[in-house]
Amino acid sequence: MEKVRISKLMAQRGMCSRREADAFIERGWVRVDGVVVSELGSKAWPHQKITLDRQARKRQTQRVTILLNKPVGYVSGQPEKGYRPATLLITPQNQYRPEKSDRRFEREHLRGLAAAGRLDIDSQGLLVLTQDGRIARQLIDAQSEIEKEYLVRVTGRLIPDGLALLKHGLSLDGKPLRPAEVAWQNDDQLRFIIREGRKRQIRRMCERVGLKVVGLKRVRMGRIVLGDLPPGKWRYLHEGERFA
Repeated sequence: MEKVRISKLMAQRGMCSRREADAFIERGWVRVDGVVVSELGSKAWPHQKITLDRQARKRQTQRVTILLNKPVGYVSGQPEKGYRPATLLITPQNQYRPEKSDRRFEREHLRGLAAAGRLDIDSQGLLVLTQDGRIARQLIDAQSEIEKEYLVRVTGRLIPDGLALLKHGLSLDGKPLRPAEVAWQNDDQLRFIIREGRKRQIRRMCERVGLKVVGLKRVRMGRIVLGDLPPGKWRYLHEGERFA
């Protein structure tokens, strides 16, 4: 057994992201077995107890997570030339039912806001934008068990055993996909539940079995559903709401 960087241990335990951990360590807000650690790159044994000081916990509670019903035509991640980033929609005018929110919009809430789980430009639905590294890791970690649910409109002819292959048996980029739940909702719409998020995954899965995706909408991530949030509108994740 070897010692591990404390920031890595903190991320593995879901305490924060590695970047946040380094920032907390620099400020002296991290303790290992009760002893303050303030030197970047410090290591600890995997069994040791790591705690955050009150200042770090307060900083985390001030970070916001935003739920957006992203329309088609916006990119969820870093803006590309000629494309509009979804963060442009995060304005006071687009906040859904602000009178029912426990937060009021502040420009500071846009700082460090990042998408936790991509939703490509041709897709719509629930997009999570967060300042909280713990939530980002929970949603996009390769081993995450958080379900992502989609309604997918398709055209084409499904190959024999195509539905079974969508559920389990396909590979992308040389790597097998994790099992998925897939079922017909009606004649031209499938319901997918997956636990990973590779680039254009559902579109590529459908292509492998003879189908073309003509509409894709994410309606749920874990316990958080899109609900009645209108297209182009957003709201804060409320205190007490959890993805898992």
